[in-house]
Amino acid sequence: MSQMPKPLFCSIGGEDAALSDDEIKSNLFSFLDSLGPREDVLLLPPDYTRFHSQAGKLSRFICEYYNFVSPIDKMEEEGTCTSDEPETKKQKMEAVSNDSSTGDNMKESTTASSAHSPAITILPALGTHAPMTEDQIETMFGKNLVQKEPSPFLVHDWRNDVETIGHAPASMVESATNGMVKDKQWPAQLNKVVWSKRNHDPEQQPHKSVVLSIGQVVPHEVLGMANYNKNLFVGVGGVEAINLSHFIGAVHGMENMMGRSSNPLRSILNYASEHFLQRELDLWYILTVMGTDEETGKVEMKGFYIGNDIQCYNLACDLSLKVNFTMLPRQPKKIIVHLDKDEFHSTWLGNKAIYRTRMAIADEGELIVLAPGVSQFGEDEKIDALIREYGYVGTPATLKSMKESNTLQENLSAVAHLIHGSSEGRFQIKYCPGKLSKEEIEKVGFNYGDLDATMKEYNVQSLKDGWNTISVGGVEEEIYFISNPALGLWAVQKRFDKSNHDDADGWADSVNVSSNQSASTDSGGIGGWKKAP
Repeated sequence: MSQMPKPLFCSIGGEDAALSDDEIKSNLFSFLDSLGPREDVLLLPPDYTRFHSQAGKLSRFICEYYNFVSPIDKMEEEGTCTSDEPETKKQKMEAVSNDSSTGDNMKESTTASSAHSPAITILPALGTHAPMTEDQIETMFGKNLVQKEPSPFLVHDWRNDVETIGHAPASMVESATNGMVKDKQWPAQLNKVVWSKRNHDPEQQPHKSVVLSIGQVVPHEVLGMANYNKNLFVGVGGVEAINLSHFIGAVHGMENMMGRSSNPLRSILNYASEHFLQRELDLWYILTVMGTDEETGKVEMKGFYIGNDIQCYNLACDLSLKVNFTMLPRQPKKIIVHLDKDEFHSTWLGNKAIYRTRMAIADEGELIVLAPGVSQFGEDEKIDALIREYGYVGTPATLKSMKESNTLQENLSAVAHLIHGSSEGRFQIKYCPGKLSKEEIEKVGFNYGDLDATMKEYNVQSLKDGWNTISVGGVEEEIYFISNPALGLWAVQKRFDKSNHDDADGWADSVNVSSNQSASTDSGGIGGWKKAP
């Protein structure tokens, strides 16, 4: 019988690291070795908006280890050639080959590399994002997994397939919302398939199912730092829990959340983990920290962590703050952010340009968002309509509308998004969308910029990430350029240290929070995932 791995199995990397696939495979396969034989494996990777997390690649590596897909086919498919399998993997494959001469030996050999692969299910933790397209699925996970029959990919149905497994106390919610939400417990909700993995009948399945939650730790607007139990309770959670968590994060204040691994909302999720998850599931977290090479701009893995408790997450957070958090020496008067047209098609996603820079930009400064792929506001028709109706008008006005609107009370994620997307009147936001009109942009509270004209003034091909001095209309100006806001957080010390709740007493005494939270029918706008047509 294999000895279970230590709670912190792997912690490698650093600020200057660029971890190779061989290094990752060696540690990952050693971890899978230590788990011993398994008949059932559930993977929880993120969606395409976290493509740079390398969670898709890690999912493929895991499936290759278990002989669920062929690594040879994958290498031919990608046009690469690497025969450097970690030694433990080679030895196990050789041992299985030698044992295959007798039926008894094959029957007894239940190692990870046996000829009989475990059942593997992949449940993308989509959270509040829209469905992945076929091209995105193939790009992220590879042809072998996408074309495998029957498909290992499972739909997260937040309406019909979610269970409430427990509650965090109302006192925690009241404290986290500065007293705005009273007598309301936070429901810990999970996809039923995930929760079912706690059940184990040794007569039917010799070894307990293992759940592997895979993803990137990076500053996050709702949870302070992304991943860990967020991947469970938000990524494959239910609409009530997702909406309430987004609202808690918004009213607690983004400046009090971003870049902080310890905060009241995370404490709520940690409570749920400690009381419900850890004692029921064989759950392991596989976490990455991604950064960019300063010379080439290439995204590379800086840190890799595997564990089953908060220690691996805390270590990843420590590195992420060094890699992904840029503390500027002074406040830029103008920040230019470029949104990749294939990754950002809505302001729901694209407003990372606002979240991630708001603690850096100067008072009365200007944020210019170059958004060639943005064609809508929300990720589905209902949320899109709410954004168009209420706009990004600041926290006080949004909370006032919420007190008067049952629709907003039933769509807390939309309320949170509206709060997150406002500059609170401190700086100007000019949105330059590829597929929204001047009237549409100005109606929600942003300034409008013509994309083509603005791209000529600020040529993203010639700008480098960071400070640039350029000539615009014959006038020299200093700007700060960010090519991908999803990879970091930018701030100045005084803004990071300052609470944005200095005037919070005037926001709202209390608000009504409906337990009947709305969810989108057409997409994953509030936590669903379906295969795109």
